Amino acid sequence: MGSEEDPSPAAARLSPFRYNSPLVQVGLIGLVCFCCPGMFNALSGMGGGGQVDHTAANNANTALYTTFAVFGILGGGIYNLLGPRLTLFAGCSTYVLYAGSFLYYNHYHRQLFAIIAGAVLGVGAGLLWAGEGAIMTSYPPAGRKGTYISYFWTVFNMGGVIGGLIPFVLNYHRTDAASVNDGTYIAFMCFMATGAILSLAILPPSRVVRDDGTRASYIAYSSVRTESIEILKLFADWRMLLIAPAAWASNFFYTYQFNNVNGLLFTLRTKGLNNVFYWGAQMIGSISIGHLLDFSFKSRRTRGFVGITTVAILGTAIWAGGLANQLRYTDGVWTDELDFKDSGAKFAGPFVLYFSYGLLDAMFQSLCYWVIGALADDSQTLSRFSGFYKGVQSAGAAVAWQVDTRKTPLLSQLIVNWSLTTVSYPLLALLVLLAVKDKDESEDGQTEVAKASATLPIEDTLTSIIEIISN
Repeated sequence: MGSEEDPSPAAARLSPFRYNSPLVQVGLIGLVCFCCPGMFNALSGMGGGGQVDHTAANNANTALYTTFAVFGILGGGIYNLLGPRLTLFAGCSTYVLYAGSFLYYNHYHRQLFAIIAGAVLGVGAGLLWAGEGAIMTSYPPAGRKGTYISYFWTVFNMGGVIGGLIPFVLNYHRTDAASVNDGTYIAFMCFMATGAILSLAILPPSRVVRDDGTRASYIAYSSVRTESIEILKLFADWRMLLIAPAAWASNFFYTYQFNNVNGLLFTLRTKGLNNVFYWGAQMIGSISIGHLLDFSFKSRRTRGFVGITTVAILGTAIWAGGLANQLRYTDGVWTDELDFKDSGAKFAGPFVLYFSYGLLDAMFQSLCYWVIGALADDSQTLSRFSGFYKGVQSAGAAVAWQVDTRKTPLLSQLIVNWSLTTVSYPLLALLVLLAVKDKDESEDGQTEVAKASATLPIEDTLTSIIEIISN
């Protein structure tokens, strides 16, 4: 009989396709996120939650990100108390409620239900992403976590791609400016309910057996009180202050891109098609910048500078293209909606711009996560850094949805978004210069291994960057 440290030959031959294997369990959490936040991304990407009037969705998202800013930080402690199944099931159930609130709004046009559902979803999203982070850091073997996380991220983002196809297919013949039909919301609800049910199939770490016969260990948590005190200290940490503008910007631009580019310029069916490519571009962008940050140079600090420079140049070009496009409708009125089939060459420019926004989003957020992962060696500190990032990110998103609700001129919104990302680049470079070490070893001389506590991801995931940096 072999121990966990010295597995037997029989244990080493275990199939990776067992129900209790890390591969299957990571696949399951990927499918859960495919069905819930993946479909939420597709719903949000249509602009206004699929409604002609964006007010209800804007207010609902304000409530969502306000509560998400709080429960994103507290989710790890709740996960420790409830375990994966109850935590994930509770979180996933709130997604169904959110989609259902827009089905209700389609008939009664009362936004109170949508706002309440948004606030509840903020709580649930905090639980779901905390659970996902805990699973991703504890279930896979140490040397393969990067591969498993890429596997998860691909499955998850396919949710946005498939979710974009739903409104495209169900509203294909509705080229007039109308809200999506009931069937669209019902389809989203079915996917989200499926995700909630699938979450019950996630095993606790004590029952997950890796291919070499070792078992996934429990993730250690400190008390909620202790974590709250440590999180408050981060607001005086100069490293977090340098990354705060990037955190604020990283979800701030969603409102402008979803509501005032995709939601305003295109016909109903084309919005869904655009989202297929927007979320597909996310996968391309994340893989591209990840490879650059991982393999371009031997020095980690140099790779950081190259990554920041690359994203800064690309981002400047894309936002410049956005400015050129925005100058065509500075009053916020676009009379001739573009259709992928009927608009001909006029469709190409705005479509490529929206695709590029998705590409830049993934590259920008992956860069931020990479920098966070390079700031410390111990997973407990990185978990707190992640919580700070998610809290500032969600607070920025809450403000952004209200900025649009108050009919802020679109040109001003674009300039603010461009400015926030531009200011972030030199601050990130300064952070890399002062805080990122070239050596991948911790102070005790051992190789850094991500034995991380539950992290708090949004569209994009800290655990992947921890493993990239570790390896």
